[in-house]
Amino acid sequence: MFEVLTDSFRSAVNKIRFADDEKSLKKALETLKKSLLKADVHHKVVKDLLAVVEKETKQNGIGQLNFLKALKDNLNEILTAPGNQGFVFASKPPTKVLMAGLQGSGKTTTTVKLANYLKLRHKKVLVAACDLQRLAAVEQLKQLCSANDIDLYADEEEKNPLKIAKAALKKAEDGLYDVLLVDTAGRLAIDAELMDELEGVKKTIAPHEVFYVADSLTGQDAIRSAASFHEKIGITGVVLSKYDGDSKGGVALGIAQQVNVPLRFIGLGEKVADLEAFVPDRIVNRLMGEGDLETLAEKTATIIDEKKAKAITKKIKKGEFNFNDFLEQMEQMKKLGSMKSIIGMIPGLSQMAGKLKDVDLENSAEMKKIKAMISSMTKKEREEPSLLNNTRKRRIAEGAGLSNVEVNRFLKQFKNASKMAKQFSGKKGMQDLQNLMAQAKQSGIPR
Repeated sequence: MFEVLTDSFRSAVNKIRFADDEKSLKKALETLKKSLLKADVHHKVVKDLLAVVEKETKQNGIGQLNFLKALKDNLNEILTAPGNQGFVFASKPPTKVLMAGLQGSGKTTTTVKLANYLKLRHKKVLVAACDLQRLAAVEQLKQLCSANDIDLYADEEEKNPLKIAKAALKKAEDGLYDVLLVDTAGRLAIDAELMDELEGVKKTIAPHEVFYVADSLTGQDAIRSAASFHEKIGITGVVLSKYDGDSKGGVALGIAQQVNVPLRFIGLGEKVADLEAFVPDRIVNRLMGEGDLETLAEKTATIIDEKKAKAITKKIKKGEFNFNDFLEQMEQMKKLGSMKSIIGMIPGLSQMAGKLKDVDLENSAEMKKIKAMISSMTKKEREEPSLLNNTRKRRIAEGAGLSNVEVNRFLKQFKNASKMAKQFSGKKGMQDLQNLMAQAKQSGIPR
């Protein structure tokens, strides 16, 4: 996600090789300037950032650490705007959220992602289908909500979005929902008709939040359109969509300062789980290549059942981890989001994340073969992998459409992974894991 900017910051920091060397500071600032402008950061934001970083670095003494501290502090300031961060619930439910944006920005998908994000945090969520302008918008919302077990209010007979919004609000109140998300119509461009409709829906439900979904792939246009929406209807936050596809990434650095509303969430992939709350200091850590273990821990906590986790740990310690457990863990991993976003949160591994751009672990050829192999096993074989003799392996290979060599290779990998998990489940293993994490963190900026 941030690999291009991270590489740019690392390159700038490494220009400062000696203490009190003004030439090296000048080179670092020049490198930073070129990188930020190339990453589509607004020229005024770049100019102001460089001026403050230079001033603070000189005041505290030219050196890598002081330069890095000034850069981090000021990036954090740029990313912070007045208003709430993350998601704030109303004192009296339901919390009403109006979702706005132009056509093609990913507004409908983002609405479902936000509903899923809240659902994982044990909130009862209702989505209202008020986009009656785009063909099949309601059908898309129906399919997405159905696939992710999210409640939807839709009325395809009604042609007035204000009436649908009002009816959805009544259902949310009567059904004791925690949150109502209202997906509204978009246009190809900002026009009076769009704004009048949004204003009408806003008056009807009196939302606590108005989120503008901005397409990060449109660069500075995303900031300009967010500013226009803020001026005309008033928004409380921006949700940046499609950020995983933005190779530049600089739009996130200017949105808070230029629009003067906080960037609240960021979409990092196509999966419903690929949405994160935008917390400035954590994002700065990721920009610096230092990872974001706090967000990773929070995401993990939302999907892992503590009792099940303890049960799995016991099975691993006893060497009883089986194929049913494996499939269950894979289902849990899907809820974490894309492998790229997970890897990007681990200190020292942000560069690796960039190479995983097209990797989809769940739908990879290898994973499909493994699932086919497990599906060809009997219930007893899944529970007791030790039963798999050569005769059983041949039957499984035929049932899964695999070769005997492939089946043997997968079973060997499973056995080795189980051994490694057993090794790390003990006290010594946990200490080894902590040591590995510490080493990974040290590989970030500065080196």
